[in-house]
Amino acid sequence: MVFEIQKNQNFLLPQNLFSFGPMWKKNILETIGNTPLVQINKITKDLPCTVLAKIETTNPGNSIKDRMALKMIEDAEKQGLIKPGYTIIEGTSGNTGMGLAIAAVIKGYKCIFTTTDKQSKEKFDALKAFGAEVIVCPTDVEPEDPRSYYSVSSRLIKEVPNSWKPNQYDNLSNGAAHYESTGPEIWEQTEGKITHLVVGVGTGGTITGTGRYLKEMNPNIKVLGIDTYGSVFKKYKETGEFDKNEIYPYITEGIGEDFLPANVDFSIIDHFEKVTDKDAAMMTRRIPREEGIFAGNSAGSAMAGILQMGHMFKPDDVVVVIFHDHGTRYLGKMFNEDWMRDRGFLMNDQTRAIQLIDSHKHLKLVTANENQSVESALKMMRKYFISQLPVVNDAGDFTGSLNDTALFNMLLENHEIKAQTVKEVMSAPFPFVKPDAYMDEVSKMITKDNAAVMVKDLMGDVHIITRQDIIEAIS
Repeated sequence: MVFEIQKNQNFLLPQNLFSFGPMWKKNILETIGNTPLVQINKITKDLPCTVLAKIETTNPGNSIKDRMALKMIEDAEKQGLIKPGYTIIEGTSGNTGMGLAIAAVIKGYKCIFTTTDKQSKEKFDALKAFGAEVIVCPTDVEPEDPRSYYSVSSRLIKEVPNSWKPNQYDNLSNGAAHYESTGPEIWEQTEGKITHLVVGVGTGGTITGTGRYLKEMNPNIKVLGIDTYGSVFKKYKETGEFDKNEIYPYITEGIGEDFLPANVDFSIIDHFEKVTDKDAAMMTRRIPREEGIFAGNSAGSAMAGILQMGHMFKPDDVVVVIFHDHGTRYLGKMFNEDWMRDRGFLMNDQTRAIQLIDSHKHLKLVTANENQSVESALKMMRKYFISQLPVVNDAGDFTGSLNDTALFNMLLENHEIKAQTVKEVMSAPFPFVKPDAYMDEVSKMITKDNAAVMVKDLMGDVHIITRQDIIEAIS
């Protein structure tokens, strides 16, 4: 590169800086797509395969829906269905609305979105930030009910002049967007090594468009859809029956439906895996904590589904999962402990080991020395009303443990053991757990052969966790 000193400047500029055109984007819409593919490591450590996440949060609207929102608008413009100054009216869970709203700002359209009351407030506020009007409708009604967000959007189309409804569920531009962009990106990024595609299924555009492209490149690729309880997809795929008894309200966002969108091509999808609301929510919280990726509820559902389908994968498999949207959309829900607790999702799984000692963390740990008598150790247990006692040596190392049940059984057989040393009768020392270990992990370690575990706080003090601590945390 040739450099030339510019007059009256104290810095250098490359002479041919603009020889290949400007390095910037003309508008924000040009940044849609080309999202990164990132390996998942900790959550999938027990799986035999490689799992890669397509991080769609890097799109300008922080979701994969930017792709199809722009495609639907551009196709409608070509067909003369929408012109500058028109109003876009759509029923959306939030992410499609965001993609439409961003495109509308650039292209000169107004937006009115209908959505359901199960969606997070953050999604509503984000849409309003782009100047959109948001109408919240009840979730627990039939699609044909005049109050449903489908029906309200259809009514508004008739009432608002110069308006257009993209209808993401039946608009095939939705699936085409992913056939043209998401599929080719994944194929190129994996160098054609992908063996499985895992996608949460809502409108069906992502899984159908991406899956169709990948199967054209390699018919052996398996396309796996994630469904939720309360949705009709899985049973319809397996039986061909649309069963209304399958339909009931659920919490998981962006996945499942109570009708069959035209964009869901069941011939492309090889298998549906249902994931519970709780498992989806719990996994949503794990992803940022274990992988450093702030993804949303549908990503949690998809990752939980992958673990459930672990038996389907082999060591050489490359599994690509779509992370649809960003975790900031769920700060008031899955990432809010009060919200999770109110729904019973945090009763066991999210309580940490260090939290289990709250009621006695101010008390000094009572221990027995391995050289003292069993009788004196029994007196200590009666004095402090404790049933488990860690044992230390003269150096303060934890070398064993006592528990009242084992001592009672030994005393029944031989009263003379009272005179023996603790070292002669003690059991193995209680294991240590990390302060941030989940309660379900701690509870599994407390068995009939091991009555307690130990944990060290930030000050270096050691505390004991017993079965009673876990019972108190649950109740």
